[in-house]
Amino acid sequence: MVYSGCDDLKITDYKPETNYCIMTIEGPVATITLNRKEVYNALNEDLINELIQLLIWTKERSVGENNDLQDSNGDQYLRILVLKSAGKHFCAGADINMMREAGSKTAEQNRQDSKRLDQLFHSLWAHPCFTIGTIQGVALGGGAGLISCLDHIIMESKSQLALSEAKLGILPAVIGPYVYRKIGSSQFRRLSMLASRVSSEEALRIGFVNEIVDTREDFQSSLEKIITEVMSTGPMAISEAKKLTLIFDRWNDDDSKLRQFTLDKTSEMRGSKEGQEGLSSFLERRKPNWLSEE
Repeated sequence: MVYSGCDDLKITDYKPETNYCIMTIEGPVATITLNRKEVYNALNEDLINELIQLLIWTKERSVGENNDLQDSNGDQYLRILVLKSAGKHFCAGADINMMREAGSKTAEQNRQDSKRLDQLFHSLWAHPCFTIGTIQGVALGGGAGLISCLDHIIMESKSQLALSEAKLGILPAVIGPYVYRKIGSSQFRRLSMLASRVSSEEALRIGFVNEIVDTREDFQSSLEKIITEVMSTGPMAISEAKKLTLIFDRWNDDDSKLRQFTLDKTSEMRGSKEGQEGLSSFLERRKPNWLSEE
């Protein structure tokens, strides 16, 4: 299936250099692995910057951003982004040294640190690919913020998460909007006040995660199932669905204009090249042509 692409960005282009995380590409799937396992993948300035760079790189080479399944070399643009971590824990939150330094920084310096962290969360939240996370050990503070920005979360049964900031006398403010959208007002308020750890069962119950596996060895089979499901869906439809959600999140006009917007958007997608192909393949009882190119 060929769309009309924009910039000539290629999957083989130079990738950002990283020391604290690793990115691999397999067809339309990019995997980013946090790799500071000696400090439980705590977020320091360098790791945050590296993640932002990789999220930008993958966004620019996604189907949703290019409106095309392949680059000019014939390599597949990205449709799925997997976020995972090496070692015992997914992410223990902010690095202890970064937190220690915060006390000696000016208000403006701390604001810049928070701005960088917010850029990380927003880049993940708004990423045009379908995003999947595998969570082992703990996801605390900023680690819980990361998983709140993902589309599908697979959690090991013995793992725990927490909005732990209040234990230190601070607030989960930067991660707040993303967690709030994930689990709603009541649960966000409760978890941010208690700041206690939440089991995988509780996380599943309140909608923080989507799936529980017995051990991390089970991650791969669950990943393969969800990747197969995503790959059967219209690639532009996935990206547009995420944009639609962002619009709903931010809608501040009256309901009549929202209804008009949804009518216009439905007409637009039905008339799109992908929409026409999807509807035709359904009526003709054949696979859509985005499947034939896998």
